[in-house]
Amino acid sequence: MSLDNFSLKPVPQEQRKGIVALTFVMLGLTFFSASMWTGGTLGSSLTYNDFWTAVIIGNLMLGIYTSCLGYIGAKTGLTTHILARYSFGVKGSWLPSLLLGGTQVGWFGVGVAMFAIPVNKVTGIDVNWLILGSGALMTVTVFFGISALAALSAVAVPSIALLGSYSVYLAVTEVGGLDVLRNLIPEQQISLSMAITLVVGSFISAGSLTADFVRFGRVAKQAIVISMIAFFLGNTLMFLFGAAGAAVKGLSDISDVMMAQELILPAILVLGLNIWTTNDNALYASGLGFANITGLSSRIWSVANGIIGTLCALWLYNHFVDWLTFLSSAIPPVGGVIIADYLLRRNAYANFEQAKFVTINWAALLAVAIGIVCGKFLPGIIPFNAVLGGALSYVVLNPLIGKLK
Repeated sequence: MSLDNFSLKPVPQEQRKGIVALTFVMLGLTFFSASMWTGGTLGSSLTYNDFWTAVIIGNLMLGIYTSCLGYIGAKTGLTTHILARYSFGVKGSWLPSLLLGGTQVGWFGVGVAMFAIPVNKVTGIDVNWLILGSGALMTVTVFFGISALAALSAVAVPSIALLGSYSVYLAVTEVGGLDVLRNLIPEQQISLSMAITLVVGSFISAGSLTADFVRFGRVAKQAIVISMIAFFLGNTLMFLFGAAGAAVKGLSDISDVMMAQELILPAILVLGLNIWTTNDNALYASGLGFANITGLSSRIWSVANGIIGTLCALWLYNHFVDWLTFLSSAIPPVGGVIIADYLLRRNAYANFEQAKFVTINWAALLAVAIGIVCGKFLPGIIPFNAVLGGALSYVVLNPLIGKLK
């Protein structure tokens, strides 16, 4: 067992895994209760047609974006953070590592609270003790790395698929059929662009770290298939599971919907396992990020980040939509810069041992800042504007600033 999860070097070919195992790992990541929660928000705030428009467009964007990053990761065997050294420089990569790693700590905290709060509603056990206990358990298991993630996901993925499908069936049956569900009109609606922003924002942070997981793939082109299955098909299912019950019950919180459907006890078990897999993915990725900054073992950082996320869990839970909106603008430019740099000079990635890195590439940092501004101020879909703004700015600025040195 590699104590550093190959956090600072390519994954050796003998340690690579097949497409089935990695697909389960990635589905374990995207089969997350928070996506069901966001689906519940959309289901109670959009018409039937607008819901499907937002989910398909948003998850297609996620699928394409993550497929690009996944392919680069599998081709090189490198984490997102080491890939960032090519475009941002050695110390310049600390910024995306801090941003990406820090947000994964935040997602871990959201997940812990999403498990503890419904359990508290059913059992009456103090929510703070539930958060501490579940956070500790989830933190311990991440120590065992990618193999543990694959094993947990193999159980969690089919379980959540069965529970979610049954919840949808109950919702459709209760409302009087699919035709009735199609004609439900929410009392308060959100705009389509905001809905797509929420869809992309729900997984843009974890999606930007796709390379951390699929770098274990034996064939680079399979990373595209894995990413599309996880982020387009898998994430769409999670939104559907959350939206159907929410549209019928008028509740956006998935735990409230499950309780209203009298599914709370199986939901505690299945959603708890589901949250566990996603949270372990989050801690695993966050550990890789902070390992890039400090050079310390990613496993040590994963445990430390689990403690931090657990302590901040309730605050993150109570600011969930604000968190998604922030991620939608701040994270995409980083991935955009990494993709643009690989497309511009992929030959530089061929041999990691002979690669030469600058200390800080100011063009990349400036491109991320421009991408964030584009996401915030340009009309349209925030994450789409942000990733294109970052990528195109890097294409223009990198050669220009290079000539000024």
